[in-house]
Amino acid sequence: MPTAVTHAARVSLLQLALPGEAPVNIGVLLEDVAADRLYLRLRRDWDLIAPEESDVLSALEADLEAQAAQAGAAGLMRQLADTLSNTIAITDPREAIVEDFERSLGRLYREHVQSRVQPFRTHLPRYSLGVAAGDFLENPEVDETLADWEEIPAAGVRPQPGMFVARIVGRSMEPRIPDGSLCIFRKFGAGSREGRLVLVESLERGTNDRYTVKRYHSEKSQRPEGGWEHAAIRLEPLNPEFEAWYLKPEENRYRILAEFVEVLD
Repeated sequence: MPTAVTHAARVSLLQLALPGEAPVNIGVLLEDVAADRLYLRLRRDWDLIAPEESDVLSALEADLEAQAAQAGAAGLMRQLADTLSNTIAITDPREAIVEDFERSLGRLYREHVQSRVQPFRTHLPRYSLGVAAGDFLENPEVDETLADWEEIPAAGVRPQPGMFVARIVGRSMEPRIPDGSLCIFRKFGAGSREGRLVLVESLERGTNDRYTVKRYHSEKSQRPEGGWEHAAIRLEPLNPEFEAWYLKPEENRYRILAEFVEVLD
């Protein structure tokens, strides 16, 4: 396995202090020290927590991104430390080491910022579903009760009913789906599954080890009377260290549950 490349970073939290209320975290600022680049993510529930200032606060993230593009991350952070008011403040930066800035930003945001849940507007349900991106692994028992709601970044996928979030376990879909990543899935509707990354359930296994993610490939054969039919379903890993395996359609031992959409973090 290749050695992970790490980067020096600085982490600061943006805070909002409304009159008569304690400060609350409203965002994360993550500096790439070497590249002088800023990664940031702010909450979006302004109309719920600060309705009178929601118009101004809604524009804050885009404004900070524009300023960082001009002044660089370090320049913007110095400016913020000097100019922010008592209402919006920034914490002192702390040093950090990260591998992937986008994924680290998501994790830091989830750790430090607690926004109001707005189902299928800003948040998607996260199921206690043990999804494995390798062979079917020993995973926690599936529970249809929602364990949590995950906020989706504004620049990402538009949340819709039928989407959900689950964590991937295993290396067979790397590098596209890293081991341990939190991912968005969409329940299948109409259309071809060919070439898509799919969440598969094995119906003959127990509730603890029945899920995997693979690339779907249908191998077809021609019927004697004409037309085509599925001869086999090939489930393919993206990581060349792992082998593909086959499912026979007529055996009815599995079902395709959902389509992979993107890595959340």
